[in-house]
Amino acid sequence: MDVNRNNLDDKTELRARGNWNEIKGQAKQKWGNLTDNDLDYEEGKQDEWFGRMQEKTGETLSDIKSWFQRTF
Repeated sequence: MDVNRNNLDDKTELRARGNWNEIKGQAKQKWGNLTDNDLDYEEGKQDEWFGRMQEKTGETLSDIKSWFQRTF
């Protein structure tokens, strides 16, 4: 299910929220140029956050979302 329509399965999203510090560390390992500020997430600003991730990593939106789904 995808209640907030962000193309992430709700179970994946809830698990990610519960382990956010671990996720941030792994994302910074994968994409070495990311900072804590880049990974700051504000509720309701998913599009901005994903846009920032795309800009900093050079990855497509699909690739970023797939990484999060595979990792968590």
